[in-house]
Amino acid sequence: MKYEILNIDIDYEKIGTKGTDYKPYLSVYIPDNSKEIDLNRKRPTVVICPGGGYSMTSDREAEPLAFKLLAADLNVIVVRFDVRPVQFPAQILEVAFAILKAREMAEEWNVDTEKIVVMGFSAGGHLAASYGNLWNKDFVKEYFGLKGGENKPNGMILGYPVIMSEGNEISRGNMINLLGDKINDKELLKLLSCEKQVSEDTPPAFIWHTFEDAVVTVENSLVMASALKEKNINTELHIFPHGRHGLSLCNSSVYKEYDGFASEVQCWIDMAIRWITNL
Repeated sequence: MKYEILNIDIDYEKIGTKGTDYKPYLSVYIPDNSKEIDLNRKRPTVVICPGGGYSMTSDREAEPLAFKLLAADLNVIVVRFDVRPVQFPAQILEVAFAILKAREMAEEWNVDTEKIVVMGFSAGGHLAASYGNLWNKDFVKEYFGLKGGENKPNGMILGYPVIMSEGNEISRGNMINLLGDKINDKELLKLLSCEKQVSEDTPPAFIWHTFEDAVVTVENSLVMASALKEKNINTELHIFPHGRHGLSLCNSSVYKEYDGFASEVQCWIDMAIRWITNL
């Protein structure tokens, strides 16, 4: 297996925000090909956006997921993106950097360039969904000098995602962290309300949530699925009856004191892997 850490260099002044001492980076996990098995194998690549309310990137939704996906013979890139006080659109550009890097390194990393999927959880789910909607906007293409859709994701996996930019205290808190002093900019809030930005260019989606989630309510996933259906974007949606927010893999690898709660939710990752394979 190849493991690399790649720094993401963002020109913060160019995009109208300020950086911090923190430097965003990619953690890249690439299985080796074997002449005994298949020397020419090409693999789907999953770009993971951990949650954390745009105030941190959660370890629970990073490397444990990478190991699970690696075991299914997938490439994985974890994006440790900028959080507050660094403002939008830095985070969108950092995800774009990851997808562009996967396509640039396709030969060396054995990437199936038709199966590059962005995966996110909670606020990271908002970032993944936003990227799925905004990847072809002028501010992204102009920053990187893109012309041919090199940064397009082929799918998105959204786990208990924040979708709506307004409507409750949690959405408001995420947007304050993401927008800072631009929090009352109605056009930005509309741009970052994912259900309002779905278009024919939005990729297929796999979405999962729990009915009992009291932090990011299930309505977020329902309105997103409805918006995708309206645009005829192929979508797989799973609503599990039980389980709190932030489950990730919902096992002892992500919870120190795991007592089997919501164990019926653990199957989501196997369903998502099957979905990726069948893209």
